[in-house]
Formats: sequence, structure tokens, C-alpha cells
Amino acid sequence: MNPLFADEPLVLDDPYMSRMSEDEFFDFCQQHRKWRIERNAQQEILIMAPTFSLTGKRNARLIGQLYAWWNLHPEAGEIFDSNAGFTLPNGAVRSPDASWVPAAQWNALGPEQQGKFARICPPFVVELRSKTDSLKVLLAKMEEYRANGTALGWLLSCDDETTYIFRAGQTGYETVQGFERELLGEDVLKGFVLDLRKLR
Repeated sequence: MNPLFADEPLVLDDPYMSRMSEDEFFDFCQQHRKWRIERNAQQEILIMAPTFSLTGKRNARLIGQLYAWWNLHPEAGEIFDSNAGFTLPNGAVRSPDASWVPAAQWNALGPEQQGKFARICPPFVVELRSKTDSLKVLLAKMEEYRANGTALGWLLSCDDETTYIFRAGQTGYETVQGFERELLGEDVLKGFVLDLRKLR
């Protein structure tokens, strides 16, 4: 199997669904909470397969490390797990596996926005790739995050231990091989260190 064309999300090809308002889409997601749902910039609804147990374990360890950093810097902003959906400036609704939003941006949203798919693109996002996830799809998603305002994004391909780093103001991405290392939050999440060895 070509790793660039592994399993891709199921696109619900229904003209009505592509015309759903934000509120209708939110209600649709509430009615199908067992599904992993996103919506792309063309307003197509994407259904992803459930997370495999190994990926869930890795995501828990990722969130655990992010939480440990946040617990020391709660005033800096808010962290989110893979259940959080965000409405990007291009209209897509995406749910990164982990993300962080500065306090000023989060607090600028009203309670109604915070309670739905907040209209904000997190400055920091992480996506975890399992061996059945399409690398092509995830690389495009990371580029979409950056185009919509993400300053630092990590795509962690755990099975082949490859990291793809996306930074604002750059084209392409940096590729780092091997998980016998740590990643730094750079100027976006100052002081954050992710130990990749714990994601094995």
C-alpha cells in the first residue's frame, strides 16, 4: 500500500449536507456523537474511522505531556484534546489531536462560540498519524492549518517515527526522523518539551 494513499475520510456526498448552516452542522454532530466528523472548506462532511487503541494510547500520552506544561502555565492559554472542533477562517471545521490557543484569543470569544466549534485557528496543533491514515490527507490538513493561522504544527507519524514540522512564514515542512528525541515548543509554546519516546 502506498503510504500517501492509505485510508482517507469518507465524504458524505449529499447536496443538502453541503448547504447546512453552522448551527445545523453543530446539531448534526450532536446527533452523531459516536462518529468522528469534520467539514472541509468546500463544506463537505468527512467521516473518519474510530481511533485505534494504539493511537488512543499515544494521544493520551501526548495530551498528558501537554497538560503537564499547561499546569505550570495556565495563564498562557487553553489546551484541547482531539474532541475539540474549531471553525477555521476558510470555513472548514477541524479537530486536531491536540492544540493550544492563547488566553487573549480564547477569552475574546463569547460563551456561545466557546460552547460550539469556536471560530479560531489554534496557533499550535498536533496530528497523530496511524499506519492506516493517508499521509497525503494529513499533510494537506497541516498546510490548511498553517494557511489559516497556525504558527507551529507537528504531524507525528508514529509507526515510521517521522515528524513533519510546519512553521508560519515558511513553505514546505521540516522532516525529522526518529523518536529518540524531544520536540520543543519554540516561540509558540515556550518551555514545552514533547518526549517522542513516550509515544512509541
